[in-house]
Amino acid sequence: MEPVSRRRMLQVGGALGALGALSATTSAQAAPWSWSPMGSVAGAGAGTDPRWVWDEEADPLVASLLDRGDAPLVNRVLRTWTRNGQPLPDGLPADVHQFIQRARQLPSWVDQGKLATAVQFNEKRGLYLGVLYGLASGMMSTVIPKEARAVYYSEGGADMKDRISKTAKLGYDIGTANAYQPTGSMIVTAVKTRLAHAGVRHLLPQSPRWVAVAPEDIPISQRDMMVTWHSLPTTVMRQLNAWRVPIPTRESTAFLHLWQVAAHMLGIKDEYIPATWSEANAQADQVLDPVLAPTPEGIALADILLDLGKEIDAGILSKPILGSFTRFLLGNQIANWLQIPREPLWDTLLQTAWGPFIAVREALLPLPLAPPSYWLFDEFLRKLALLFLSEGQQINIEIPLGNRPS
Repeated sequence: MEPVSRRRMLQVGGALGALGALSATTSAQAAPWSWSPMGSVAGAGAGTDPRWVWDEEADPLVASLLDRGDAPLVNRVLRTWTRNGQPLPDGLPADVHQFIQRARQLPSWVDQGKLATAVQFNEKRGLYLGVLYGLASGMMSTVIPKEARAVYYSEGGADMKDRISKTAKLGYDIGTANAYQPTGSMIVTAVKTRLAHAGVRHLLPQSPRWVAVAPEDIPISQRDMMVTWHSLPTTVMRQLNAWRVPIPTRESTAFLHLWQVAAHMLGIKDEYIPATWSEANAQADQVLDPVLAPTPEGIALADILLDLGKEIDAGILSKPILGSFTRFLLGNQIANWLQIPREPLWDTLLQTAWGPFIAVREALLPLPLAPPSYWLFDEFLRKLALLFLSEGQQINIEIPLGNRPS
């Protein structure tokens, strides 16, 4: 991964004061928590603001592992645990083994029929999902201030190619036909991500650089996790609706269920997981939309992401094209925040050609061979991206052992 240029970092640093003030002002506009747990998959709850809730099971466990020096051992042993139905490997400390055995259980409310329908949805709309996960959700993460700072100052921020490969693995695993089945990997990925988040919560407060800019004392609260969650399925569905992609209600509901299960497996309490799209949009209006703002860290991360996207496509997609896609998907304000220049040719082309492209693709969808053909092509692109990001090596989501080096 090439570092951000010195000139770019000087531009970022020079904007620190103004952007910091803007971020503080924008973040202050976030509404107090008022979303009712009656609208959650649990249908009830205490109604506690999730800003003050973290992971009561994983956090003390991982803090103990890091403090007693067992985290490297756990990381090494868990590299061989790759499938949902696979027994846990020997050699894990007893407290880790017990935690994972609990954490790997699917929620009682999981609906296998909906998960099967979600597979059909993914097969037909894989291309859209790939574009939106990468260039809408991925780039949106850089204007979620708390997330951008947590990523930038944590251990993963020093090697964004590796960091993005782990995020891409979650996106890949949830989109497979066997995501939550014994032969799939989404449960494994979710549990390992939960352990990694707990490690960041323990370590980042020890980073003077993060402490100097973060408004919170502990990162990755349940509210922060819901903000990130909304940058994925809620943002994707909003965009598909904006593109007027005709999605049957049963498929839309199934896609939501796919991500509801993911939220639970990532350690989000059921009382915070929206039960319907209406509730998801209401919650996003409160926790996602008002907090979007630029930060120096987010601008630097966006620059790296656009460079990585260019590399993934081996030069087929240039940085200007990816920047135009970002502007097309997220709008002028966010693109301007991220200092993405306008590209008159590509900006105009996307505005005029994307709608007809979707119309043609959707018109062909009823043909018998279209869904499997679409899926094969989309699957090839997703695997190619993962292969590049991982440099051909196994992607291991692990407990971090430190913060970003100075």
